[in-house]
Amino acid sequence: MQRLQRLFIIALFGAIIFVANVFLPPPINYLMIVVQAVLLALGALFIHKVGAMYVGAVGGLLTALISPALGPLTFFFAFLYGAFVDAFLFIFKVKGERDGVNRNRLIAAMGLSTLLIAVTTYSVFAVIPQSEDIAKFTYLGLFLQRSPMIDILVLFMGPATGATAGYATAYLWNKYLRHISV
Repeated sequence: MQRLQRLFIIALFGAIIFVANVFLPPPINYLMIVVQAVLLALGALFIHKVGAMYVGAVGGLLTALISPALGPLTFFFAFLYGAFVDAFLFIFKVKGERDGVNRNRLIAAMGLSTLLIAVTTYSVFAVIPQSEDIAKFTYLGLFLQRSPMIDILVLFMGPATGATAGYATAYLWNKYLRHISV
């Protein structure tokens, strides 16, 4: 029964990430990364060690099926985000226990993992294509023009979004979800 519950949580959280990414218009779906971060963190708290990677993989796979042109990158970055969340929760020793979760550690872990995925994806789509060797192989509509303002926004909004998601996750876990055993 526990295995079925874990699969249900992975599928549910991955499907919610898919819906938030696909069915919302582009400016709003980028703001919904908070939802994705909360679901990845909850997946990691419910399913220890690799829960966020599973949730990220399911969400990324579903999203990749809708946009096959960017499918491999979509899947890779969603999976990588889950791996960052799992890694930082392990590094900061954040565990989903019945006593609750340490809010400050969870905020720090989510802030750093979101910063890391923001810098990674921004680098792939804005910084790397500016090199001379790669510029001749890229499609102009796919990549961003790098600017100092976007650099600052990525470096500020990444950890701010992650910290917000970490706080929301800690609140949800400590108030409502800590007594659920999976």
